[in-house]
Amino acid sequence: MKAIQYLIPLVAIGALIVSGCSEPEPVVAKFDASGFLLTAEPENAVNVKAARESAQDQDDVAIVGRIGGSAEPWVKGRAAFYIVDPTLLACSDEKEDGEICSCPTPWDYCCETDKLPDAMVLVKFVDGGGAIVKHDAKENFGVKELDTVVIRGKAERDDAGNMTVLATKMFVRK
Repeated sequence: MKAIQYLIPLVAIGALIVSGCSEPEPVVAKFDASGFLLTAEPENAVNVKAARESAQDQDDVAIVGRIGGSAEPWVKGRAAFYIVDPTLLACSDEKEDGEICSCPTPWDYCCETDKLPDAMVLVKFVDGGGAIVKHDAKENFGVKELDTVVIRGKAERDDAGNMTVLATKMFVRK
């Protein structure tokens, strides 16, 4: 009995030492995405293809697209995702002949992958200093694959002609 009497305090002290040595869980502040969300759709928005053809580096743009372009269109841990021109048919959309593909990830546009390179852009939400927002877009903006969104921001072009939109505002079509 005396052994147990001494064992209990030793176990308690050991637990305190072990828990004191471990790294504390990081505290993640709740992200308020409301500053990025619009209640009215921006005027003069163009489809992804039109923006890719006409927007120059650093142009202000308003661009319409559907979230998708791959099985995983989200950039994990960042407020960033791909959008696809709304004229492309997702695999769950009804085709002209009435056919509907029943693939598990219709937002990857597997029926139109040959058209994707000229019909999608990366959207990155940036803060006032131009840094990408380090919060998950899907979780914090309440959007999902195939949602149609209108993005306002600046076009950014790389040397290969790829386009990214540095977004400051978003409207989600219902």
